Amino acid sequence: MWCRVCELETTETVCSVCGYPTIEDNLGSVDNTIVHYCKNCSTPIIFKSNDTLLGKCPICNNKTDYLAKDIRPVFPEEKLLLSILLKRKYEEILNLNVWASNSRYYINAETVNFPSSIFREADTKDIKVQIENNKNLVERDTESYKVFENQIRTFISANKKRLDFIKDEAISFVKHAYRNYDQEQIVLSFSGGKDSTVSADVVIKALGNPSLTHIFGDTTLEFPQTYDYVQRYRENHPLAEFRIAKNSEQDFHKVCDDIGPPARMMRWCCSMFKTGPITRIMNRKYGNKQIITFYGIRKVESTSRSKYSRISQNTENVKIQKQTVASPIFFWKDIDVWLYIFGEGIDFNDAYRLGYDRVGCWCCPNNNTRAQFLSRIYMSEKAETWRNFLIDFAKSIGKPDPEEYVDTEKWKARQGGNGLKSAGDVKLKFTACTSEEHAKIYQLVRPFDDSFLNLMIPFGIVSKELGRKLIHETVILEPKSKVPIITIQPFNQSGYEYAVKIKTQNVADHDDLQRMIGYQVKKYNACRKCLKCESVCKQGAISIIGDEYYINEDRCVHCKMCVNQKYLVGGCMMDKYLRTKD
Repeated sequence: MWCRVCELETTETVCSVCGYPTIEDNLGSVDNTIVHYCKNCSTPIIFKSNDTLLGKCPICNNKTDYLAKDIRPVFPEEKLLLSILLKRKYEEILNLNVWASNSRYYINAETVNFPSSIFREADTKDIKVQIENNKNLVERDTESYKVFENQIRTFISANKKRLDFIKDEAISFVKHAYRNYDQEQIVLSFSGGKDSTVSADVVIKALGNPSLTHIFGDTTLEFPQTYDYVQRYRENHPLAEFRIAKNSEQDFHKVCDDIGPPARMMRWCCSMFKTGPITRIMNRKYGNKQIITFYGIRKVESTSRSKYSRISQNTENVKIQKQTVASPIFFWKDIDVWLYIFGEGIDFNDAYRLGYDRVGCWCCPNNNTRAQFLSRIYMSEKAETWRNFLIDFAKSIGKPDPEEYVDTEKWKARQGGNGLKSAGDVKLKFTACTSEEHAKIYQLVRPFDDSFLNLMIPFGIVSKELGRKLIHETVILEPKSKVPIITIQPFNQSGYEYAVKIKTQNVADHDDLQRMIGYQVKKYNACRKCLKCESVCKQGAISIIGDEYYINEDRCVHCKMCVNQKYLVGGCMMDKYLRTKD
């Protein structure tokens, strides 16, 4: 038996860990299903790899053949593009059953591969003109769509058993996951993509509640089709509480100028423009309440997500720490998601019709070459502006061939702040005090003030009254014993324009405490309002007010998560984004 929540084997019908009903075979494995194709019915069929009926079409009972591990549908709009790339008449592709996996197309089960060079080197201006001249062929009321819709009806019919299973299982999971929460504590994370759409639909059906809270994180970098779809979704769900989380204080391009564009391993944009603003919405609405958020996260999406659990709380991968994260469609593949969308008659983001297989930020460094190719066609002005920015950036950091650096996508692999002036802000500079033991003199990039003292609140009670007034000393008291553990004073140090002297005392491990203090010094010097710290704090004690990092001493419980390497690499996310080798 297998528990799909805990991902554990057991001999019991109910999991002893979480109480969720177990199933007979390992359906939790992402490799449990495969896609076959029935040539007689011209449709894909999803089988469990251990299905006794594997290889037989449920409609005609004819033999089926293996097609792929996973596929997505190819809509008429993408068929038109495909016909241009193949240099075939659209009418030749129109009636064919076409599916795809990334850049591999299955045309009536025959495989056609497109190397990335095709997309990288294609004349997108000419392709755009051809699409524009033939767009009448793929309008929704054309023969193209009638043929496509008939193909989809056959697909649904052939996979009715699979649809019923994944739907029932996901609904059962939702009912189990939320059992310890009131429905007022339930949040639906809504991105405007297919996965979050399906996850939201499953939760609404499971709870029979159309008024659940949806939170849409508007990164300001969404596809135009995403904004259109979000509007349609709101109109189609008038009872839902729909909140938009948006960082209006930051400009994406200005931040890029300062700390460089995001890269695969340095996606500062996620916390600054998505999780951070979402955290603020949650803090305002729920305060310190623990909530459960249903996400459209799927295990097969990426290597990192394959390590997630279907339901998580208080782990590093939970980006907003005051929530339990649950994923109803965690084990689904792409084809399962589309089966549900088609079978349940759900509206979806039109960007998928163009050939995009993900619809996050249109300029995300995780976008593949084919996605960038599509953006050069359908968002040509934005794509050109972004390319020019990347080239200018490459020049500014000393790349010998900026255009090659950009067009071969090397910018996506960038790590650290090499070549950036701002990189100096995360370099922690200090000297050991020669006259006092356990004291360090830290360099600051701006004058010492009360905002620096505010950063010391996680360590204890900040008391100016107990410090020596003549040297403007402040004492930090251990929160329980009220014993002094830190003293702080502004300081003049040769070679430092601004400096502060910090001494530790009455602690078992001076080095550990100084390490955490160093993290706060780094935040004082390098904070770019990325909002990551706000998401880490379960108490809602941390906020960015204006240009200042602020900790509310009445809310802080001194848990020290905000100075913990486990949650903040280097103590501040800017350390990860701006660190250099030298």
